Amino acid sequence: VPEVEYLQGSITDGQAVHSAVRGCGRVFHMAAHAGLWARDKQAFTSVNVAGTRNVLEAARAEGVETVVHTSTESILIAVGRGRKPQRISEQTTLSEAQMAGPYCVGKLRAEQEACDAWRTHGQRVIICNPTVPVGPGDHWLTPPSRMMLGFLNRRLPAYMPTTLNLVDARDVAMGHLLAAERGAPGNRYILGAHDVELAELLQRLQFLSGVPMPTRRVPYRLAWLVALGSEWLADHVTHRPPAAPLTGVRLGGISVRFDNRRTRDALGWRPRPLDESLQAAIGDYRERGLIEPEAPAAPRQPKRMR
Repeated sequence: VPEVEYLQGSITDGQAVHSAVRGCGRVFHMAAHAGLWARDKQAFTSVNVAGTRNVLEAARAEGVETVVHTSTESILIAVGRGRKPQRISEQTTLSEAQMAGPYCVGKLRAEQEACDAWRTHGQRVIICNPTVPVGPGDHWLTPPSRMMLGFLNRRLPAYMPTTLNLVDARDVAMGHLLAAERGAPGNRYILGAHDVELAELLQRLQFLSGVPMPTRRVPYRLAWLVALGSEWLADHVTHRPPAAPLTGVRLGGISVRFDNRRTRDALGWRPRPLDESLQAAIGDYRERGLIEPEAPAAPRQPKRMR
């Protein structure tokens, strides 16, 4: 993109962050350790918490007018309340003890840093909490893309019943722009679009791709035990991301419904239909050679999903 100046650096390097934000009117702080597992457990603090503090301090020192901080929906989902369905809104507030794992604790602390910058220093900081992003352009293959690719490449023999809220990554980007323009300082905006059961998502992927969905369902307790073993192997043997991160299974064991009417009304944010996002994601995976040849080549036209 010719209008964009690329600067290489790390948010853990305060001096580099100062140099990067100097002369900017707005800063969108999206950098983070976004995995649910990390070989170095300190990364959730050194990157997500201290890195956020560096960005906020640099923006304040360099006279940046607005900082949009990217948080996450996972800090709004409480463990320890049983498996009763939870309704989540912009007003939901939880403690560290209710977080599903180290990633969530780090992101909660990072959001608190953003709130403190507004309350203590009067810094214009706005918070966006995306839900589960899908769609084209996921070059780092975040957990949602890895799950979808596992299905499309027939490596998903079973699934755990759960509820997700999905949103197109392009709509997340637009939500950030609208938040910078119309958002109120210190407020949280949930960028979530579609509450959907995982079984329903797999049915949609089956229809779009021709790949049959698995019929076996994994109970939560078994999924938890598998994740526990998978994460132990990752920590002590393979040192590679586990197939089933424990944090992800804990989050998936809770049925959630998102109510973000305040976000939609305040920002005028209108996310696109889910089928459009899924079809674009499948096309992107194919173009990049991420779907193995035996997978059907031509997706069918979707029916509209409510």
